[in-house]
Amino acid sequence: MLTDHWPLLGLRLRTPRLELRLPADDELAALADLAAQGVHEPDRMPFIVPWTDLPPAQRARSVVQHHWLCRGNWSPDDWALNLAVFENGRVVGLQTVVARDFAVLRQASTGSWLGARHQRQGIGTEMRAAVLHLAFAGLGATEAVSGAFEDNPSSYAVSRKHGYEPDGVDRHVVRGRGVTERRLRLTRERWQARRDVPVTLDGLAPCLPLFGLPDGCG
Repeated sequence: MLTDHWPLLGLRLRTPRLELRLPADDELAALADLAAQGVHEPDRMPFIVPWTDLPPAQRARSVVQHHWLCRGNWSPDDWALNLAVFENGRVVGLQTVVARDFAVLRQASTGSWLGARHQRQGIGTEMRAAVLHLAFAGLGATEAVSGAFEDNPSSYAVSRKHGYEPDGVDRHVVRGRGVTERRLRLTRERWQARRDVPVTLDGLAPCLPLFGLPDGCG
């Protein structure tokens, strides 16, 4: 079976409403279609790389290509796990967790997007809870980091709910103008004090070497 060679295909993160996992081909197509339908208002850009400025068909294709690229470039020292988010069996968005030298640094970074019609329903909070549980409880992270531009209050609200603290700023050029990103950091202790969304992990044990961790060690 393919999962014998790529056990990440068997990894499942579940919350009361959601399931997060790598998508099958038809589900990846549905994720691409969702991106083509819109992720945010056209007068703002929440991403450092403005991939959502592409025309819908190219935007959808970029989702597929990026997903394949992350799988193909995966190494235990440099990985990006792009999990499709499902609510009642329907694809609603993407939740990513990324790390370099995780076995040494024990730090992971998160990013995400939701289809426009699935926003402002609490899904963002729950899907972040799922990957934080994977990082801290499953993989033994000591810190998680994130960030958002100053005009993205919904992302900040999700981070605050989970206990992130300010961690400085970065400046970027997006759409030809300077923008400020506020960095955020969550320690293991603050995560433990704030976690209130039940999360279950299935299929993690055989994946640990792919995250740079020995078998049986999270």
